[in-house]
Amino acid sequence: MRVQVCSSPVTLGQNAAEEGATKIRNAIRDRGQATILVATGASQFETLAALVQASDIDWSRVTGFHLDEYIGLPSSHGASFRNYLKERFVDRVPIGAFHYVNGDHDATAECKRLGELIHDHEIDVAFIGIGENAHLAFNDPPADLDTQQSYLIVDLDEACRQQQLGEGWFDTLDDVPRQAISMSVSQILKSKHIVCSVPDERKAVAVRDSLTGPVSSATPASVLQSHPSATLYLDPPAASLIDPSQFAPADAEV
Repeated sequence: MRVQVCSSPVTLGQNAAEEGATKIRNAIRDRGQATILVATGASQFETLAALVQASDIDWSRVTGFHLDEYIGLPSSHGASFRNYLKERFVDRVPIGAFHYVNGDHDATAECKRLGELIHDHEIDVAFIGIGENAHLAFNDPPADLDTQQSYLIVDLDEACRQQQLGEGWFDTLDDVPRQAISMSVSQILKSKHIVCSVPDERKAVAVRDSLTGPVSSATPASVLQSHPSATLYLDPPAASLIDPSQFAPADAEV
């Protein structure tokens, strides 16, 4: 895994978006199309803001997939990730197709629908984050690292639900849903390139454990250690518990 510590969340977002945009352009050049995964949450604000400003991307040749969504939450709710992506990304670029996770549909049928859709796509770039509990998407610990399902129904742990409350998406903890539909870890790892944006000191322990601990279902993001092309973009508070010199720089060849 490559690591870049950026001077601020804004710079982090710009650098992450620049790498991702380059990978998208390369895929369109080489194959005539590109497919991306797009995460949500506070960690993605700056990355998505910069990505929609990227020049020379033929978005009509891009297909996007949504990572996760709460079960039972309508898209009109302020915490809906469909609403988040529509406002911050999908409505701001002329993307060819974008496949949302519909959390207020039958969850089992929705997992099947999305799994069939994504099966036919090579994922060129995954834009993701890491949770305070080191989750990837909504795969909270202990995450199922072995399932080959592309999307699955997951239970949200207390730390994850507290994070959603702390970020201001809900008024009370009781308002935070207890289940979600999530892209699986194995499906995320199929991406050719992973661009992971992680700002904020509250993520520092998760960053440390994901980078320096063993690969473990207790620390889902630790699986990124084994990915051949994953870059972790951090701001100084998020990187405060690691020594960045121990990791390959973000522009290193892999």
